Amino acid sequence: MKRTQFVIALAASAILAGTACGQRPAAEQTSAADQKTAAGQCTPLETRAPNAAEQKPAFAGQTRACGVKTTAAIEVSVLAKGLDRPWAVEPLPDGSFLVTEKPGRMRIVSAAGKVGEPIEGLTPVAQGGVTAESGQGGLPPITARGQGGLLDVALSPTFAKDRTVFWSFSEQREGGSGTTVARGVLSADGRKLSDVRVIFRAMPTYNNGLHFGSRLAFAPDGKLFITLGDRFDLRTMRPLAQSLEAHNGKVVRINPDGTVPTDNPFAGKEGALGDIWSIGHRNIQSAVFDDQGRLWTVEHGARGGDELNMPEKGKNYGWPVATYGEEYSGQPISDLTAKEGTEQPVYYWDPVIAPSGMEFYTGAAFPEWKGNIFVGGLASQRLVRLVMKDGRVAGEEHLLTDRGSRIRDVRQGQDGFLYVVTDESNGELLRISPKK
Repeated sequence: MKRTQFVIALAASAILAGTACGQRPAAEQTSAADQKTAAGQCTPLETRAPNAAEQKPAFAGQTRACGVKTTAAIEVSVLAKGLDRPWAVEPLPDGSFLVTEKPGRMRIVSAAGKVGEPIEGLTPVAQGGVTAESGQGGLPPITARGQGGLLDVALSPTFAKDRTVFWSFSEQREGGSGTTVARGVLSADGRKLSDVRVIFRAMPTYNNGLHFGSRLAFAPDGKLFITLGDRFDLRTMRPLAQSLEAHNGKVVRINPDGTVPTDNPFAGKEGALGDIWSIGHRNIQSAVFDDQGRLWTVEHGARGGDELNMPEKGKNYGWPVATYGEEYSGQPISDLTAKEGTEQPVYYWDPVIAPSGMEFYTGAAFPEWKGNIFVGGLASQRLVRLVMKDGRVAGEEHLLTDRGSRIRDVRQGQDGFLYVVTDESNGELLRISPKK
């Protein structure tokens, strides 16, 4: 589908771009009596006071689930270190890992932990080149300003045959930047990408370094889902999360070649972008399909209001007209947490976990984890485990809390172990396995 690029060039909002969602001091505690859940009369894992105390969940178990604990002994080992702000980890069939680094490099880390040189052969895909912020070896033309950079990476469902790789990045454009997705073919020796081409550009272009999203997830039918942020600006960008004429705050569904599936909910509709799947999201950096073929996402709230959703075809998930949490200033975002025509989150956090990366566990290494969802926590510096039952959260556990690391991504390896990357200038690739 042809889209006419339009550019909005406004000054970026005054905010520390790398700062995760805010929250009240941990010292503010609520009483144990106030924390009893209606469903199980248990003490939830989260006991801090919510930022928006006046807001109430729409149903029992929608927030502050019962605390659970893994019974198996866990071993956490550092497989590799020295990664520069790793953003995504993708297991390869041979047991090695593709890792993206925010400043603009993609590397392979071997199964033994050897960090390879940056992958070469990334040809320019638009006017411009590697920016000063992106550094040497960057994927042109990206900008690593703020929350931008080289972001997610995903293997083609037919990678074993075609060795095709997909990745998202914040593209430097005339007048600003935007989330872009490209694809290329990885050489047999893993040193070079060829046949690189852009298959998707989020519109409109905007001049800040905030809320790009983005995660890539392939559905069982081979369609590619792309999660996108609202680009943050309260006056000009945020309202577009409710517009069908912009990609802000959307989940997008395309074919692997970038074309729009004819069965998309808004395909062929006048005044709508045909690649949109769902609307009303804030900033989604976590997405995964479960074993039933359902898409799950977790999106950043502001000060409170991180949401677990199961985005369905054509539905509206509320942002910013109906949402939990509050502005960073402490002011209300909206007077509503529910509105006719919008969906409730399956679960929400207040205070936030600052989510990034997500995995649905299907492995055999930890039988008690089967069917559980894992979510990385940035500001919360933890790996969140959600026990799921009948499409709802039945329990919550926080792992890796002793490491003091921002968890950027989590994936299940070929061996059934979990692999995690930490968002640091000396980032690590961690392996979580049963203790021997």
